[in-house]
Amino acid sequence: MKTGILLYEDNTDLCEALVQLINTSDNYTCAGAFYNCREVLNDLQTLKPQVILMDIDLPGRNGIEAVRLIREVNKEVKIIMLTVFDDNKNVIAAICAGASGYLLKKYCFEKLFASISEVLSGGAPLSANIARMVLEYLAQNSLGTIEKFELTAREKQILNNLVMGHSYKMIAASLNISFETVKSHIRNIYEKLQVHNQSEAVAKALKNRLV
Repeated sequence: MKTGILLYEDNTDLCEALVQLINTSDNYTCAGAFYNCREVLNDLQTLKPQVILMDIDLPGRNGIEAVRLIREVNKEVKIIMLTVFDDNKNVIAAICAGASGYLLKKYCFEKLFASISEVLSGGAPLSANIARMVLEYLAQNSLGTIEKFELTAREKQILNNLVMGHSYKMIAASLNISFETVKSHIRNIYEKLQVHNQSEAVAKALKNRLV
């Protein structure tokens, strides 16, 4: 069965082009495409996508607000921010809201399928300049109180791999453990860090110097 993709993009031409691109794939299908995200929770419940491509600058309700709403009811769906914005404010806000990855529109046709594949494998797709921006932000904001977390040595190994952007499969291979064991460790890491996705885990790990 093909992976269902939900798209929110108010540029009509770009939206139609992305729908066509997604539907040419053997692995993905566009479950729905919308020019705004006013009914995002209803869309989520009705169409049940595995991945959401979310623009930020949408009419009525912006994409970051939509991500916050989604995360209140669904922690599992993968959300890739697809946008022209690459400023610090929007990048950090999207990740803190619960975005799984961030892809600039100028790279969307070139890197879309790779980004979707990466996020489905447990990765967090970020372009190089955005990754650098996140690290710089965290470095500037990591001088306050550092929290303590009771992570095991193995959990710290896996968390370090997550920070480096490795997928679950890559972590399993590098540590010579099963995919399911990796998933189990990551669930424990998320619970201990009180986060819901890889982006939040990486942000907390860096802020609290856990790796």
